[in-house]
Amino acid sequence: MTGYIPFPPVSPEIFSVTLAGYTFSLRWYALAYISGLLIGWQIVLRLIRAPRLWPQGAAPMTARQVEDLLTWVILGVVLGGRIGFVLFYEPGYYFAHPAQILQVWHGGMSFHGGFLGVMVAGILFCRAQKIPMLSVADVMAVATPPGLMLGRFANFVNAELWGRPSHMPWAVAFPGAAAQDCGPDWLTICTRHPSQIYEAGMEGLILGAILLFLAWRRDWLRAPGSLLGVFVAGYGLSRFIVEFFRQADAEFITPTNPFGNVVSFGSLGGFSMGQVLSIPMIFLGIGIVIWARKRRARPA
Repeated sequence: MTGYIPFPPVSPEIFSVTLAGYTFSLRWYALAYISGLLIGWQIVLRLIRAPRLWPQGAAPMTARQVEDLLTWVILGVVLGGRIGFVLFYEPGYYFAHPAQILQVWHGGMSFHGGFLGVMVAGILFCRAQKIPMLSVADVMAVATPPGLMLGRFANFVNAELWGRPSHMPWAVAFPGAAAQDCGPDWLTICTRHPSQIYEAGMEGLILGAILLFLAWRRDWLRAPGSLLGVFVAGYGLSRFIVEFFRQADAEFITPTNPFGNVVSFGSLGGFSMGQVLSIPMIFLGIGIVIWARKRRARPA
């Protein structure tokens, strides 16, 4: 091995306090969720305060409604993300231990489940407030990438969701379980792709920059649904690519299936669960963009 990056000496906990026998801990993962939601909230406020960006020069909702929407989104993220993880990744375990389903502090959140949860929360909110769903979906799409980026950085700090074994010079020597089972080519130090950083860059930085550019410089908010489609397709594509470098979840790995592929496509090999869930997102997102752009082009 010519070189690698040692895992930084940082704790998943920022601090912990014990009061009256109870211990409260603030973890980087929780801070990432909180920061992402607050940043997204500010992005939405900036968008609705720019009338030139919207059809007929009027934003679809008020600042007060944005605050109310934030509460609905938090519920959608937490409930949808947890339920999605339980159903998509470890249904057998959690059905045998139902009391642990609500123990979100022990980890286990699914983006695809959180995405569906936010969609349901957004639809219910829009119906209750009688505001246009597609425009709200667009601003939520623009506001989401910062949270994704911070969440992936938190995954890196937690030394979880690591990548597959790699000899690249930027490979990281993760601690714990990641340091094991790299195969005979790793006789001393097991190094892996920092796939969390790859995801932070693609899902957060690149996708977020594209969405902001289209919203502020290309007036895509005037074609409701367009930015939602870009987000759905962009996330699906980013996740599909990163899955080639990310270690599959343990429940999908067997001695004859070391990469955790769950669906076989003949000579093309197999796709991981993350890729299986992302493929429909790519096609759905492209379809939404085409539909939204054609819808805007129609004469009144």
